[in-house]
Amino acid sequence: MMRSANRSLHSLKANKSGMAGLVIILVFFLIAVGVWTGVLGQNWSAAIGGRWEPPGPRFWFGTNLLGQDIFERAVYSVRTAFEIGLVVSLSATALGAALGALAGWFSGTWIDDVVLWLKGVLDSIPFYLFVAAVAYALQGQGWAMQVAMIATFWTTTGRLVRAEVLKLKTREFVLSSRLIGLPAPLIMWRHILPNTLHILLIQASISFIAAIKTEVILSFLGLGVHDGVSWGLMLAESTQEVLAGHFGNFLAASLMLFLLLMGFNLFSDALQDASDPRQAVL
Repeated sequence: MMRSANRSLHSLKANKSGMAGLVIILVFFLIAVGVWTGVLGQNWSAAIGGRWEPPGPRFWFGTNLLGQDIFERAVYSVRTAFEIGLVVSLSATALGAALGALAGWFSGTWIDDVVLWLKGVLDSIPFYLFVAAVAYALQGQGWAMQVAMIATFWTTTGRLVRAEVLKLKTREFVLSSRLIGLPAPLIMWRHILPNTLHILLIQASISFIAAIKTEVILSFLGLGVHDGVSWGLMLAESTQEVLAGHFGNFLAASLMLFLLLMGFNLFSDALQDASDPRQAVL
């Protein structure tokens, strides 16, 4: 296992595009930390300029209709993206890991049947329709959008973990643990789940990407962020500004969204390549 982990880590480090993606992620994370600590983006709501001022040394992307600095708002939105992305990706991955492990360990029982039925029901509903419906039903709650995404994002992780557990529970080290009388929860915690870590890391990064994109779409539709600012809200605000010839909101939100998603996509692809056992043969 250690040899395989070292080989995967070496493959990941050798992937230049993956490392470039990691650098982009770290830069955005540092920006989010700066916002959390009060160093960056604290004037996002202050009307410190004139109406629709053009880009310049003072306002890099100009100002909006209210005279707010568009760049400050875009920087503060990095915090929103990371908060939503981290909460959704970690929660959905943990839920998928738990339910997938239970379904795989107790395959052929009613537990497996219930998990598969629940997954099938959620997968049969159009994704954005379900998320929008849950977010609308819980409107007014700050966590409505996160709950909606977690409820749908766990299914793929659950399916992959279940398939991995079905293979792992027939391995000798798991059979030996069962023979000496170790309880099932302890076996899953010590021996099963650690061997699914590569799946969980990849799924967490994919869920992070999906969470950010979903937040932008829901906020654009008015079902997302209400008590702050996000790239989705900035894009919604830009719909009228673009018609008037002002592109600051659109460019700032689109550019930062594109860079962060590109970074996560590059890093996620590198993780998938590094964890692919076929890479060891090539």
